[in-house]
This record gives sequence, structure tokens and C-alpha cells, in this order.
Amino acid sequence: MKNKNNDLFTLDKFIEESLYNKKYGYYMKKNPFGEGGDFITAPNISILFSEMIAIWVISFWERLDCPKQFNLIELGAGNGEMMKILVNTFNKFPQFKNSCKINILEKSELLKEVQKNNIKDAKVKWLNNLNELSNFPCIFIANEFFDALPIKQFLKIEKHWYERHVNFNNAKKLEYLDIPFDMQRFEREIKFKISYKQTFIEYSPLASKYLKTIINKIKLNNGGILIIDYAYLEKKMKNTLQAVSKHKYCDVLKGFRNSDITYNLSFNLINMMLKEFGSCSSLSTTQKKFLIKLGIFERAEILAKKKPFSEKADIYFRIKRLIDESQMGHLFKVMFITNHKNKFKLGF
Repeated sequence: MKNKNNDLFTLDKFIEESLYNKKYGYYMKKNPFGEGGDFITAPNISILFSEMIAIWVISFWERLDCPKQFNLIELGAGNGEMMKILVNTFNKFPQFKNSCKINILEKSELLKEVQKNNIKDAKVKWLNNLNELSNFPCIFIANEFFDALPIKQFLKIEKHWYERHVNFNNAKKLEYLDIPFDMQRFEREIKFKISYKQTFIEYSPLASKYLKTIINKIKLNNGGILIIDYAYLEKKMKNTLQAVSKHKYCDVLKGFRNSDITYNLSFNLINMMLKEFGSCSSLSTTQKKFLIKLGIFERAEILAKKKPFSEKADIYFRIKRLIDESQMGHLFKVMFITNHKNKFKLGF
């Protein structure tokens, strides 16, 4: 783990090492999902979440004039729970299923095995990178994908910019170190003025790279991406870095390689990137509004009809976790990115 610069790592390199080191990385050595893990995602709370996503995907495919061949790509499929429900739902729509090439992009070999054991469908293909996709229309689904990508942090102190680093000199006590940074040069590299009216910045080079690739595929072949994640809409960026272990927040540095590290997406920053990439536009809403507009309550009524009271109560308790504003309903936002010409607005 040595670095040429006295054991200093930029924050994104530290997160990469903590989460994705091939041998010791958090996501490479354990399955963190579920009650017995470190956190629970929406697909693990209720199958209704995944069913709503399935309906959205099928509706978007219809809006694209039902292409006879198209790619569906889930970015980072966790334990495979959402894709399992998507596939089960798609089986009820044979024309759609026959047209759909189902793909998963997953970095962790351990999680790939978990996904394969959970999904068990011969049509599902695991990708090493997005360049393997055939040139068909693409529908990308990113549920809690971007928040797990490494980020850089920059802070402005008395008109000067600094980049946050992690100092490994003392292995028992890691610490942050902020080093002067040439923001103007950086902005020339990324081709947009990220520092405009900001005093603190969180930026993921890897997220930017993924978005650029995805948007190029959407421009070339048609389609779109649905992003569901921890996010905020305010223009002013803020420090949202956090770590979670055993369903509780913990210290980012102390949890090195043993905790999940995430941040909240700035949808305003993504929109700035979209302007730079060109040809695409976005719609945004909260998870609560998105799921209600898709009909999660109507679907719950159908499911609950012949169930005993205890099972009915459980269905609605799980929905509450997904849409209550004090739980996931407001904290999670939804963004849909597609071609300017596409006017599909289901859920927004």
C-alpha cells in the first residue's frame, strides 16, 4: 500500500483501496447486504420496489417503440434481489422478455457469485465493462450504484483551493491532510467550471467516466438511465461522506476496509455534466413521489387482498420504509436521463 508521496492518498484513492482492493477491499471480501450485513437496500425491503422498476422499464421500452432487440443493464446489482424480481416480472411479458438482453455490471467477484445463485436465469450476462454492450438501445438502472464510487473532495479556504488526502504515516491513526490544489487547471481538464459559487466540492472521476460512456451510448443508440440514490437537489455542494457498519454510522478512517463508504449525489452537478456532454436532459423527483406515481399502493392492494392481517400489515410497513419522508422517501432521489427528444415522464 505504499505511495511515492510519503504514504499520502487522495481521498478517492483511499476509498478505492478501502472498498475495492482485490484481496482486502470491503466489497471484495464480504456480502454486506441484508439484516445480517451492514445495510439494507430498497429491493431487500420489499419486492414492490423492484416490481415498480420493472413496470417503469417495460413502459419505457414501449415508449421507445418496442425495439426487437435492446440492452437492459443493471449497474452494481448488490445481492441480485432486484434483478431476480425484474426477471420474474418480465416473464409475464413474453414479447418484452424476448427482446431484452439482460446485463449486469459488477466489479466484485464475490457479489457476482451471490447474484448468480440468487437470479438463476440463463439470459442474464455479466459484463466486465460497458464496451461489451452491443449497439442496441440501452436502458440502464443504477440503484445505489453511484454513491459507492470513490470521490475526491476539494475545499476553499481564504480564496485558495485544497484537495483532501489521507495520511497513512501512522497506520494506527489515519488522518486527513488538505494540500493546495490548482482548481483552474483541473477545470480545464474536466471542461466545466465545477467551482462556480462553491466552497466545498465532492466529485467522482469514475462516476463522470461512467456517465460519459452511458450518455454516448444513449446518444448513439437511444435509451436512458434511471438513477436512484442518496442525493440532494441544492446547488451548493456539501460534505456528505459517511461510513456504515452493522447498520450504524461509523468513522470513515477507522472503518478502513471494514465499512461501507458512501456519499450523497449532487443532482445539480450531474446536470452540469449533462450540459457539457450535450444532447441529453434529465428529470428528478423523490423516491416517495416516484413510487406512488408508478402505482405502488395499487399494487399493494392487489397483493394484500387475500392475505391475513399480519401479512397485510407487513406489506404496508415495508412500503412505509420506502416512501416515508423520515426514512427513505425523501433521502433517496430519482433521476432519469435520456435524449432531449424523448418526452417519457412516467414516475416524474
